Amino acid sequence: MAETTPNHTQTVSGWAAFDASGEIKPFTFKRRENGADDVTVEIMYCGMCHSDLHTAKNEWGNSIYPLVPGHEITGIITKVGSNVTEFKVGDRAGIGFMSASYLECELCESHQENYCEQLQPTSNGVFWDGSITYGGYSKMIVADKRFVVRIPENLPLDSAAPLLCAGITVFSPMKDSNMLQSPGKKLGVVGLGGLGHVAVKFAKAFGLHVTVISTSPSKEKEAKERLGADSFVVSTNVKQMKMARKSLDFIIDTVSAKHSLGGLLELLTVNGTLVIVGAPDEPFELPSFPLIFGKRALKGTVIGGMKETQEMMDLCGKHNITCDVEVIKSDDINGAMSRLANNDVRYRFVIDIAERSSSL
Repeated sequence: MAETTPNHTQTVSGWAAFDASGEIKPFTFKRRENGADDVTVEIMYCGMCHSDLHTAKNEWGNSIYPLVPGHEITGIITKVGSNVTEFKVGDRAGIGFMSASYLECELCESHQENYCEQLQPTSNGVFWDGSITYGGYSKMIVADKRFVVRIPENLPLDSAAPLLCAGITVFSPMKDSNMLQSPGKKLGVVGLGGLGHVAVKFAKAFGLHVTVISTSPSKEKEAKERLGADSFVVSTNVKQMKMARKSLDFIIDTVSAKHSLGGLLELLTVNGTLVIVGAPDEPFELPSFPLIFGKRALKGTVIGGMKETQEMMDLCGKHNITCDVEVIKSDDINGAMSRLANNDVRYRFVIDIAERSSSL
């Protein structure tokens, strides 16, 4: 593993964490030349995921410093390699969590690269050539064509950026459980944050009955009146939880704080499924009775494969689905990180990397 290789000749400006304080500072580094299978993207926007905060502070114990965060990248292609036919200069492109995988294993060949044991992330990973991967908090990026998606023309690049992580994270389990082809089915969304709000949007676009489950009664108006949720349940309200028992076919749990799954499982019908997409630092509380007496299933998923990510993006274009974002300048990254740590954002920060006035 090396920071760069002799092929890393392009000088790039960006922003990086240099130690576990997590403070983000300007950073100049090298990217590789555009190869035969690569595209070069001028970055316009980069979303801020909660995992950016974790890795910047080395809270997961695997950070490689200096660390350039960012895996919700949108921009414009400025160069394509000789083997690239899927994209051309000027195309609107997106780059998500993945930068490399084995490609020839069973999972990769079945378009499940996100579960490949040799998956490498766009930030804080090790690329095929042994170099460290630097993410989207930077002015440009070179990416293998197999890990790039096309952004529909009608989607703004700022509010489309978080779809590359938050969007695919909730889309994938909904598709996997056939919820997107089951209008009228009843879906529960636990947590109305960066993931939860886009899950509600997907669900309503595909005709599902949506119940938002939250610890915050103050979010009911937002959930129902602005996002279109059909029902709202306060998870700390015993009476409301009891009334909602066995009312949902499927639940997506987006919460990243420790909580018990027992009450959520009780909301499912017989044969219902609870899928976990949040990642608490501490183990869940999981009582067995709600599982075995309801023939209920508990599973987890992480992002989605590249084919599925492009499918999601195309459907977002068709249904005009984007994330609700707060766009910030690069000078505001550290302030946004502090607010992100306190969940003080509605619903996703996006960095204006190019800092140009644009309707892209």
